[in-house]
Amino acid sequence: MVKSIQIKIVMVFMILGIVVITGLGLTFIYKLNYLHSEITTVNISTEEIQQLLGEQMKQTREIIYVSLVIFTILIILLGAFIAKVVIKPIARLIKSTEMIANGEDIEIEHLPNNKNKTEIDELVEAFSVMNAGLKENLNEVTRQKKQIETILLHMTDGIVAFDIEGKVIHINLAAKRMLNITNEIDFESIFDRFGVDINLEKIIYLDNWTSSEKKLNLENQAINLFFAPFKNENDRPAGVIVVVQDITEQEKLDNMRKEFVADVSHELKTPITSIMGYADTLIDSEVDEQNQKKFLERISSEAKRMSKLVADLLILSKYDTAKIKIEKTEFDLGELVKYIFEGQTIEMQKKNLKAECYVTADVPPVYADKMGIERVVINILSNAIKYTDDGGKITVYVGFVYNDAYIKIKDTGRGIPQNDLQKIFDRFYRVDKDRARETGGTGLGLAIAKEILDQNDSKIDIKSEVGKGTDVIIRIPTKIK
Repeated sequence: MVKSIQIKIVMVFMILGIVVITGLGLTFIYKLNYLHSEITTVNISTEEIQQLLGEQMKQTREIIYVSLVIFTILIILLGAFIAKVVIKPIARLIKSTEMIANGEDIEIEHLPNNKNKTEIDELVEAFSVMNAGLKENLNEVTRQKKQIETILLHMTDGIVAFDIEGKVIHINLAAKRMLNITNEIDFESIFDRFGVDINLEKIIYLDNWTSSEKKLNLENQAINLFFAPFKNENDRPAGVIVVVQDITEQEKLDNMRKEFVADVSHELKTPITSIMGYADTLIDSEVDEQNQKKFLERISSEAKRMSKLVADLLILSKYDTAKIKIEKTEFDLGELVKYIFEGQTIEMQKKNLKAECYVTADVPPVYADKMGIERVVINILSNAIKYTDDGGKITVYVGFVYNDAYIKIKDTGRGIPQNDLQKIFDRFYRVDKDRARETGGTGLGLAIAKEILDQNDSKIDIKSEVGKGTDVIIRIPTKIK
Protein backbone atom coordinates (compact mmCIF):
# COMPACT_ATOMS: atom_id res chain seq x y z
CA MET A 1 0.00 0.00 0.00
CA VAL A 2 2.77 2.44 0.97
CA LYS A 3 4.84 1.57 -2.10
CA SER A 4 1.85 2.13 -4.38
CA ILE A 5 1.41 5.59 -2.89
CA GLN A 6 5.08 6.35 -3.52
CA ILE A 7 4.85 5.17 -7.16
CA LYS A 8 1.70 7.20 -7.72
CA ILE A 9 3.36 10.38 -6.41
CA VAL A 10 6.43 9.86 -8.66
CA MET A 11 4.21 9.10 -11.67
CA VAL A 12 2.23 12.27 -11.11
CA PHE A 13 5.42 14.35 -11.05
CA MET A 14 6.75 12.58 -14.15
CA ILE A 15 3.54 13.23 -16.03
CA LEU A 16 3.67 16.86 -15.00
CA GLY A 17 7.32 17.01 -16.20
CA ILE A 18 6.44 15.45 -19.53
CA VAL A 19 3.57 17.91 -19.94
CA VAL A 20 5.86 20.86 -19.16
CA ILE A 21 8.63 19.64 -21.50
CA THR A 22 6.08 18.91 -24.24
CA GLY A 23 4.75 22.43 -23.76
CA LEU A 24 8.27 23.84 -24.10
CA GLY A 25 8.80 21.81 -27.25
CA LEU A 26 5.54 23.00 -28.77
CA THR A 27 6.45 26.56 -27.86
CA PHE A 28 9.80 26.20 -29.68
CA ILE A 29 8.08 24.67 -32.67
CA TYR A 30 5.63 27.51 -32.73
CA LYS A 31 8.49 29.99 -32.61
CA LEU A 32 10.27 28.19 -35.44
CA ASN A 33 7.20 28.35 -37.60
CA TYR A 34 6.82 31.99 -36.79
CA LEU A 35 10.51 32.59 -37.57
CA HIS A 36 10.14 30.74 -40.86
CA SER A 37 7.21 32.90 -41.90
CA GLU A 38 9.13 36.04 -41.01
CA ILE A 39 12.21 34.95 -42.88
CA THR A 40 10.27 34.23 -46.06
CA THR A 41 9.20 37.86 -46.19
CA VAL A 42 12.85 38.98 -46.03
CA ASN A 43 15.20 38.65 -48.96
CA ILE A 44 17.55 35.97 -47.58
CA SER A 45 19.02 33.13 -49.49
CA THR A 46 17.81 29.58 -48.99
CA GLU A 47 21.08 28.37 -47.59
CA GLU A 48 21.08 31.08 -44.92
CA ILE A 49 17.51 30.20 -44.00
CA GLN A 50 18.31 26.51 -43.63
CA GLN A 51 21.42 27.30 -41.59
CA LEU A 52 19.43 29.61 -39.28
CA LEU A 53 16.63 27.03 -38.79
CA GLY A 54 19.12 24.23 -38.14
CA GLU A 55 20.84 26.21 -35.42
CA GLN A 56 17.50 27.01 -33.87
CA MET A 57 16.44 23.36 -33.96
CA LYS A 58 19.72 22.29 -32.42
CA GLN A 59 19.30 24.78 -29.59
CA THR A 60 15.76 23.57 -29.04
CA ARG A 61 16.82 19.91 -28.84
CA GLU A 62 19.63 20.77 -26.42
CA ILE A 63 17.23 22.70 -24.20
CA ILE A 64 14.74 19.79 -24.26
CA TYR A 65 17.43 17.19 -23.45
CA VAL A 66 18.88 19.28 -20.65
CA SER A 67 15.37 19.89 -19.28
CA LEU A 68 14.63 16.16 -19.35
CA VAL A 69 17.86 15.33 -17.51
CA ILE A 70 17.36 18.03 -14.91
CA PHE A 71 13.71 17.10 -14.44
CA THR A 72 14.58 13.40 -14.07
CA ILE A 73 17.18 14.22 -11.43
CA LEU A 74 14.65 16.42 -9.62
CA ILE A 75 12.03 13.65 -9.78
CA ILE A 76 14.51 11.13 -8.30
CA LEU A 77 15.52 13.49 -5.51
CA LEU A 78 11.90 14.37 -4.83
CA GLY A 79 10.95 10.69 -4.69
CA ALA A 80 13.80 9.97 -2.27
CA PHE A 81 12.80 12.94 -0.13
CA ILE A 82 9.14 11.88 -0.07
CA ALA A 83 10.13 8.28 0.76
CA LYS A 84 12.29 9.37 3.67
CA VAL A 85 10.15 12.15 5.12
CA VAL A 86 6.63 10.90 4.40
CA ILE A 87 6.42 7.34 3.13
CA LYS A 88 8.70 5.54 5.64
CA PRO A 89 7.16 7.19 8.78
CA ILE A 90 3.69 6.42 7.45
CA ALA A 91 4.78 2.83 6.80
CA ARG A 92 6.10 2.53 10.37
CA LEU A 93 2.88 4.05 11.69
CA ILE A 94 0.73 1.57 9.75
CA LYS A 95 2.92 -1.35 10.82
CA SER A 96 2.76 -0.20 14.46
CA THR A 97 -1.02 0.06 14.43
CA GLU A 98 -1.29 -3.42 12.88
CA MET A 99 1.01 -4.82 15.59
CA ILE A 100 -1.02 -3.10 18.32
CA ALA A 101 -4.20 -4.57 16.83
CA ASN A 102 -2.61 -8.03 16.94
CA GLY A 103 -1.35 -7.57 20.50
CA GLU A 104 2.33 -7.61 19.50
CA ASP A 105 5.20 -5.48 20.74
CA ILE A 106 6.19 -2.50 18.61
CA GLU A 107 9.82 -2.49 17.50
CA ILE A 108 11.10 0.89 16.26
CA GLU A 109 14.29 0.45 14.27
CA HIS A 110 16.67 3.29 13.52
CA LEU A 111 14.45 6.14 14.61
CA PRO A 112 16.05 9.56 13.99
CA ASN A 113 17.62 11.30 16.90
CA ASN A 114 15.73 13.91 18.85
CA LYS A 115 16.92 16.73 16.57
CA ASN A 116 15.80 15.08 13.32
CA LYS A 117 12.76 13.26 14.67
CA THR A 118 9.55 14.01 12.78
CA GLU A 119 6.09 14.30 14.26
CA ILE A 120 5.19 10.93 12.73
CA ASP A 121 8.24 9.33 14.35
CA GLU A 122 7.18 10.80 17.67
CA LEU A 123 3.69 9.44 17.10
CA VAL A 124 5.08 5.95 16.38
CA GLU A 125 7.23 6.13 19.51
CA ALA A 126 4.18 7.20 21.53
CA PHE A 127 2.32 4.23 20.07
CA SER A 128 5.14 1.98 21.24
CA VAL A 129 4.99 3.28 24.80
CA MET A 130 1.20 3.06 24.82
CA ASN A 131 1.29 -0.49 23.45
CA ALA A 132 3.76 -1.59 26.14
CA GLY A 133 1.54 -0.15 28.87
CA LEU A 134 -1.62 -1.65 27.37
CA LYS A 135 0.02 -5.06 27.03
CA GLU A 136 1.19 -4.99 30.64
CA ASN A 137 -2.29 -4.01 31.84
CA LEU A 138 -3.90 -6.70 29.69
CA ASN A 139 -1.49 -9.32 31.04
CA GLU A 140 -2.34 -8.29 34.60
CA VAL A 141 -6.08 -8.39 33.87
CA THR A 142 -5.69 -11.81 32.22
CA ARG A 143 -3.68 -13.12 35.18
CA GLN A 144 -6.27 -11.89 37.68
CA LYS A 145 -9.09 -13.33 35.55
CA LYS A 146 -7.43 -16.75 35.48
CA GLN A 147 -6.83 -16.63 39.23
CA ILE A 148 -10.49 -15.83 39.87
CA GLU A 149 -11.62 -18.57 37.47
CA THR A 150 -9.34 -21.10 39.20
CA ILE A 151 -10.63 -20.10 42.63
CA LEU A 152 -14.25 -20.32 41.50
CA LEU A 153 -13.62 -23.66 39.80
CA HIS A 154 -12.22 -25.31 42.92
CA MET A 155 -14.53 -23.70 45.48
CA THR A 156 -16.70 -26.07 47.49
CA ASP A 157 -19.43 -23.42 47.50
CA GLY A 158 -21.37 -22.89 44.30
CA ILE A 159 -21.28 -19.53 42.49
CA VAL A 160 -23.81 -18.42 39.87
CA ALA A 161 -23.71 -14.95 38.29
CA PHE A 162 -26.73 -13.53 36.43
CA ASP A 163 -26.93 -10.39 34.35
CA ILE A 164 -29.70 -7.84 34.80
CA GLU A 165 -31.94 -9.83 32.44
CA GLY A 166 -31.50 -13.02 34.45
CA LYS A 167 -29.20 -14.83 32.01
CA VAL A 168 -26.34 -16.90 33.40
CA ILE A 169 -22.98 -15.24 32.77
CA HIS A 170 -20.91 -17.56 34.98
CA ILE A 171 -21.47 -20.78 36.91
CA ASN A 172 -18.92 -23.09 38.56
CA LEU A 173 -18.95 -26.88 38.85
CA ALA A 174 -20.05 -26.88 42.50
CA ALA A 175 -23.20 -24.91 41.66
CA LYS A 176 -24.01 -27.21 38.74
CA ARG A 177 -23.62 -30.25 40.98
CA MET A 178 -25.64 -28.94 43.92
CA LEU A 179 -28.46 -27.46 41.82
CA ASN A 180 -28.35 -30.32 39.29
CA ILE A 181 -27.91 -27.95 36.34
CA THR A 182 -26.94 -29.51 33.02
CA ASN A 183 -27.51 -26.48 30.80
CA GLU A 184 -26.89 -22.85 31.70
CA ILE A 185 -30.48 -21.61 31.91
CA ASP A 186 -31.92 -18.38 33.26
CA PHE A 187 -32.71 -17.19 36.80
CA GLU A 188 -36.40 -18.12 36.87
CA SER A 189 -35.90 -21.56 35.31
CA ILE A 190 -33.31 -22.52 37.91
CA PHE A 191 -35.13 -21.49 41.08
CA ASP A 192 -38.71 -22.14 39.99
CA ARG A 193 -37.82 -25.86 39.90
CA PHE A 194 -37.21 -25.75 43.66
CA GLY A 195 -40.20 -23.56 44.46
CA VAL A 196 -38.02 -20.69 45.70
CA ASP A 197 -40.05 -17.51 46.09
CA ILE A 198 -37.43 -15.03 44.93
CA ASN A 199 -37.67 -12.10 42.51
CA LEU A 200 -34.65 -10.90 40.54
CA GLU A 201 -35.81 -7.28 40.27
CA LYS A 202 -36.47 -7.02 44.00
CA ILE A 203 -32.98 -8.29 44.75
CA ILE A 204 -31.40 -5.80 42.35
CA TYR A 205 -33.38 -2.70 43.19
CA LEU A 206 -34.76 -3.39 46.67
CA ASP A 207 -31.98 -5.47 48.20
CA ASN A 208 -32.10 -3.49 51.44
CA TRP A 209 -35.83 -4.07 51.86
CA THR A 210 -36.20 -7.77 51.07
CA SER A 211 -34.67 -10.99 52.32
CA SER A 212 -31.76 -12.19 50.17
CA GLU A 213 -31.21 -15.59 51.79
CA LYS A 214 -33.17 -18.79 51.20
CA LYS A 215 -32.86 -22.39 52.34
CA LEU A 216 -33.60 -25.49 50.24
CA ASN A 217 -34.39 -28.83 51.83
CA LEU A 218 -33.90 -31.49 49.19
CA GLU A 219 -34.12 -35.27 49.64
CA ASN A 220 -30.71 -35.89 51.21
CA GLN A 221 -29.30 -32.41 51.10
CA ALA A 222 -29.78 -29.02 52.74
CA ILE A 223 -28.71 -26.01 50.67
CA ASN A 224 -28.46 -22.35 51.61
CA LEU A 225 -28.82 -19.69 48.88
CA PHE A 226 -27.42 -16.19 49.38
CA PHE A 227 -28.35 -13.55 46.80
CA ALA A 228 -26.17 -10.44 46.40
CA PRO A 229 -26.62 -7.74 43.71
CA PHE A 230 -23.54 -6.26 42.02
CA LYS A 231 -23.01 -3.03 40.07
CA ASN A 232 -21.02 -1.98 37.01
CA GLU A 233 -18.31 0.68 36.69
CA ASN A 234 -20.97 3.40 36.54
CA ASP A 235 -22.42 2.26 39.88
CA ARG A 236 -25.56 1.01 38.16
CA PRO A 237 -27.19 -2.39 38.85
CA ALA A 238 -25.60 -5.03 36.63
CA GLY A 239 -26.87 -8.36 37.96
CA VAL A 240 -26.97 -10.79 40.86
CA ILE A 241 -24.47 -13.27 42.29
CA VAL A 242 -25.89 -16.33 44.06
CA VAL A 243 -23.73 -18.24 46.55
CA VAL A 244 -24.86 -21.87 46.92
CA GLN A 245 -23.72 -23.54 50.15
CA ASP A 246 -24.16 -27.20 51.08
CA ILE A 247 -25.15 -27.05 54.75
CA THR A 248 -26.12 -30.71 55.05
CA GLU A 249 -23.36 -31.48 57.54
CA GLN A 250 -24.11 -28.37 59.60
CA GLU A 251 -27.77 -29.38 59.72
CA LYS A 252 -26.84 -32.89 60.80
CA LEU A 253 -24.49 -31.57 63.49
CA ASP A 254 -27.11 -29.13 64.68
CA ASN A 255 -29.72 -31.90 64.88
CA MET A 256 -27.22 -34.13 66.69
CA ARG A 257 -26.54 -31.34 69.16
CA LYS A 258 -30.25 -30.90 69.80
CA GLU A 259 -30.74 -34.64 70.19
CA PHE A 260 -27.72 -34.84 72.48
CA VAL A 261 -29.06 -32.08 74.73
CA ALA A 262 -32.47 -33.77 74.78
CA ASP A 263 -30.91 -37.16 75.59
CA VAL A 264 -28.76 -35.74 78.39
CA SER A 265 -31.76 -33.93 79.83
CA HIS A 266 -33.81 -37.10 79.72
CA GLU A 267 -31.07 -39.28 81.22
CA LEU A 268 -30.53 -36.84 84.09
CA LYS A 269 -34.22 -36.22 84.65
CA THR A 270 -35.00 -39.87 85.51
CA PRO A 271 -32.51 -40.32 88.38
CA ILE A 272 -33.12 -36.79 89.67
CA THR A 273 -36.85 -37.43 89.79
CA SER A 274 -36.25 -40.75 91.57
CA ILE A 275 -33.89 -39.15 94.12
CA MET A 276 -36.29 -36.27 94.79
CA GLY A 277 -39.22 -38.68 95.21
CA TYR A 278 -37.46 -40.90 97.75
CA ALA A 279 -35.96 -37.93 99.56
CA ASP A 280 -39.34 -36.18 99.85
CA THR A 281 -40.89 -39.42 101.12
CA LEU A 282 -38.22 -39.73 103.82
CA ILE A 283 -38.72 -36.09 104.84
CA ASP A 284 -42.50 -35.88 104.77
CA SER A 285 -43.47 -39.35 105.94
CA GLU A 286 -42.67 -41.62 108.82
CA VAL A 287 -40.88 -44.56 107.27
CA ASP A 288 -39.75 -47.60 109.17
CA GLU A 289 -36.08 -48.47 109.37
CA GLN A 290 -36.29 -51.20 106.72
CA ASN A 291 -37.91 -48.91 104.13
CA GLN A 292 -35.56 -46.07 105.06
CA LYS A 293 -32.61 -48.31 104.23
CA LYS A 294 -34.28 -49.37 100.98
CA PHE A 295 -34.99 -45.75 99.97
CA LEU A 296 -31.47 -44.66 100.84
CA GLU A 297 -30.00 -47.50 98.80
CA ARG A 298 -32.15 -46.42 95.86
CA ILE A 299 -31.05 -42.81 96.26
CA SER A 300 -27.42 -43.91 96.40
CA SER A 301 -27.88 -46.09 93.30
CA GLU A 302 -29.44 -43.24 91.31
CA ALA A 303 -26.75 -40.83 92.50
CA LYS A 304 -24.02 -43.24 91.36
CA ARG A 305 -25.79 -43.59 88.03
CA MET A 306 -25.83 -39.81 87.64
CA SER A 307 -22.19 -39.63 88.63
CA LYS A 308 -21.26 -42.26 86.04
CA LEU A 309 -23.29 -40.47 83.39
CA VAL A 310 -21.60 -37.15 84.11
CA ALA A 311 -18.17 -38.82 84.17
CA ASP A 312 -18.82 -40.42 80.77
CA LEU A 313 -20.02 -37.10 79.36
CA LEU A 314 -16.88 -35.38 80.60
CA ILE A 315 -14.70 -38.05 78.99
CA LEU A 316 -16.51 -37.65 75.65
CA SER A 317 -16.24 -33.88 75.91
CA LYS A 318 -12.50 -34.10 76.53
CA TYR A 319 -12.03 -36.36 73.51
CA ASP A 320 -14.17 -34.07 71.36
CA THR A 321 -12.18 -31.00 72.36
CA ALA A 322 -8.83 -32.85 72.30
CA LYS A 323 -8.23 -32.03 75.95
CA ILE A 324 -7.14 -35.59 76.70
CA LYS A 325 -3.51 -36.10 75.77
CA ILE A 326 -2.95 -39.42 74.09
CA GLU A 327 0.25 -40.91 75.47
CA LYS A 328 1.13 -43.84 73.26
CA THR A 329 3.52 -46.41 74.66
CA GLU A 330 4.68 -49.88 73.77
CA PHE A 331 3.10 -52.62 75.88
CA ASP A 332 2.13 -56.29 75.89
CA LEU A 333 -1.52 -56.54 74.85
CA GLY A 334 -1.81 -60.17 76.00
CA GLU A 335 -0.78 -59.34 79.58
CA LEU A 336 -3.20 -56.37 79.69
CA VAL A 337 -6.16 -58.48 78.49
CA LYS A 338 -5.32 -61.28 81.00
CA TYR A 339 -5.21 -58.72 83.82
CA ILE A 340 -8.61 -57.30 82.85
CA PHE A 341 -10.09 -60.80 82.40
CA GLU A 342 -8.97 -61.84 85.88
CA GLY A 343 -10.47 -58.65 87.31
CA GLN A 344 -13.90 -59.63 85.94
CA THR A 345 -13.78 -63.20 87.28
CA ILE A 346 -16.03 -62.48 90.25
CA GLU A 347 -18.73 -60.92 88.06
CA MET A 348 -18.62 -63.92 85.71
CA GLN A 349 -18.85 -66.34 88.62
CA LYS A 350 -21.96 -64.58 89.93
CA LYS A 351 -23.75 -65.53 86.71
CA ASN A 352 -22.11 -68.95 86.53
CA LEU A 353 -20.55 -68.12 83.15
CA LYS A 354 -18.02 -70.36 81.49
CA ALA A 355 -15.11 -68.03 80.69
CA GLU A 356 -11.87 -68.70 78.83
CA CYS A 357 -9.00 -66.47 77.69
CA TYR A 358 -6.44 -67.49 75.05
CA VAL A 359 -3.32 -65.49 74.14
CA THR A 360 -1.16 -66.43 71.15
CA ALA A 361 2.50 -66.67 72.10
CA ASP A 362 3.86 -64.64 69.15
CA VAL A 363 1.77 -61.45 69.54
CA PRO A 364 4.18 -58.50 69.15
CA PRO A 365 3.92 -55.44 71.42
CA VAL A 366 1.32 -52.85 70.47
CA TYR A 367 1.85 -49.09 70.31
CA ALA A 368 -1.14 -47.22 71.72
CA ASP A 369 -2.59 -45.39 74.74
CA LYS A 370 -2.57 -48.15 77.35
CA MET A 371 -5.13 -46.55 79.69
CA GLY A 372 -7.50 -45.91 76.79
CA ILE A 373 -7.24 -49.47 75.47
CA GLU A 374 -7.79 -50.79 79.00
CA ARG A 375 -11.00 -48.74 79.28
CA VAL A 376 -12.23 -50.13 75.92
CA VAL A 377 -11.56 -53.78 76.83
CA ILE A 378 -13.24 -53.38 80.23
CA ASN A 379 -16.28 -51.82 78.56
CA ILE A 380 -16.65 -54.55 75.93
CA LEU A 381 -16.08 -57.40 78.41
CA SER A 382 -18.54 -55.83 80.90
CA ASN A 383 -21.21 -55.62 78.18
CA ALA A 384 -20.63 -59.28 77.32
CA ILE A 385 -21.14 -60.24 80.99
CA LYS A 386 -24.24 -58.03 81.38
CA TYR A 387 -26.05 -59.31 78.31
CA THR A 388 -25.14 -63.01 78.61
CA ASP A 389 -27.67 -65.05 80.56
CA ASP A 390 -26.70 -67.26 83.47
CA GLY A 391 -24.82 -70.38 82.43
CA GLY A 392 -23.62 -68.83 79.16
CA LYS A 393 -20.11 -68.71 77.78
CA ILE A 394 -17.57 -65.92 77.14
CA THR A 395 -14.32 -66.53 75.25
CA VAL A 396 -11.52 -64.02 74.78
CA TYR A 397 -8.79 -64.36 72.15
CA VAL A 398 -5.64 -62.25 71.69
CA GLY A 399 -3.70 -62.75 68.46
CA PHE A 400 -1.82 -61.14 65.58
CA VAL A 401 -2.66 -60.75 61.89
CA TYR A 402 -0.70 -58.74 59.31
CA ASN A 403 0.48 -55.61 61.15
CA ASP A 404 -2.30 -55.53 63.76
CA ALA A 405 -2.81 -57.26 67.07
CA TYR A 406 -6.43 -58.16 67.73
CA ILE A 407 -8.74 -58.88 70.65
CA LYS A 408 -11.81 -61.00 70.00
CA ILE A 409 -14.49 -61.18 72.69
CA LYS A 410 -17.15 -63.78 71.90
CA ASP A 411 -20.26 -64.38 73.98
CA THR A 412 -23.43 -66.50 73.79
CA GLY A 413 -25.70 -63.69 74.90
CA ARG A 414 -28.90 -62.25 73.48
CA GLY A 415 -27.30 -60.75 70.38
CA ILE A 416 -28.07 -57.48 68.64
CA PRO A 417 -30.66 -57.03 65.84
CA GLN A 418 -29.18 -56.16 62.44
CA ASN A 419 -31.07 -52.84 62.32
CA ASP A 420 -29.35 -51.76 65.54
CA LEU A 421 -25.77 -52.68 64.59
CA GLN A 422 -25.26 -49.44 62.63
CA LYS A 423 -26.43 -47.32 65.57
CA ILE A 424 -24.79 -48.94 68.58
CA PHE A 425 -21.89 -46.46 68.51
CA ASP A 426 -24.25 -43.46 68.66
CA ARG A 427 -24.36 -41.63 71.95
CA PHE A 428 -27.16 -42.69 74.30
CA TYR A 429 -28.25 -45.41 71.91
CA ARG A 430 -29.26 -48.63 73.69
CA VAL A 431 -30.76 -51.76 72.17
CA ASP A 432 -32.72 -52.66 75.35
CA LYS A 433 -33.29 -49.41 77.24
CA ASP A 434 -35.15 -50.95 80.16
CA ARG A 435 -32.50 -53.64 80.73
CA ALA A 436 -29.72 -51.06 80.34
CA ARG A 437 -31.18 -48.81 83.03
CA GLU A 438 -31.51 -51.78 85.35
CA THR A 439 -27.84 -52.63 84.88
CA GLY A 440 -26.76 -49.01 85.24
CA GLY A 441 -25.90 -48.45 81.57
CA THR A 442 -25.66 -44.89 80.25
CA GLY A 443 -25.62 -45.61 76.52
CA LEU A 444 -22.22 -43.93 76.20
CA GLY A 445 -19.86 -46.89 76.68
CA LEU A 446 -19.53 -47.91 73.03
CA ALA A 447 -19.40 -44.27 71.89
CA ILE A 448 -16.45 -43.70 74.24
CA ALA A 449 -14.81 -46.95 73.07
CA LYS A 450 -15.13 -45.90 69.42
CA GLU A 451 -13.70 -42.46 70.19
CA ILE A 452 -10.70 -43.94 72.03
CA LEU A 453 -9.95 -46.43 69.25
CA ASP A 454 -10.16 -43.70 66.61
CA GLN A 455 -7.64 -41.65 68.57
CA ASN A 456 -5.30 -44.67 68.59
CA ASP A 457 -5.64 -45.49 64.86
CA SER A 458 -7.47 -48.67 65.86
CA LYS A 459 -10.68 -50.27 64.64
CA ILE A 460 -13.64 -52.10 66.14
CA ASP A 461 -16.02 -54.43 64.36
CA ILE A 462 -19.13 -56.06 65.84
CA LYS A 463 -20.99 -59.03 64.39
CA SER A 464 -24.08 -60.36 66.11
CA GLU A 465 -27.10 -62.53 65.67
CA VAL A 466 -30.17 -62.38 67.87
CA GLY A 467 -30.33 -65.33 70.25
CA LYS A 468 -26.88 -66.64 69.29
CA GLY A 469 -24.47 -64.09 70.71
CA THR A 470 -22.05 -61.35 69.70
CA ASP A 471 -18.47 -61.21 68.38
CA VAL A 472 -16.45 -58.04 68.98
CA ILE A 473 -13.08 -57.69 67.24
CA ILE A 474 -10.69 -54.87 68.13
CA ARG A 475 -7.59 -54.25 65.96
CA ILE A 476 -4.64 -52.27 67.34
CA PRO A 477 -1.44 -51.33 65.45
CA THR A 478 1.73 -53.03 66.63
CA LYS A 479 5.24 -51.73 67.32
CA ILE A 480 7.54 -54.26 65.66
CA LYS A 481 11.23 -54.01 66.61
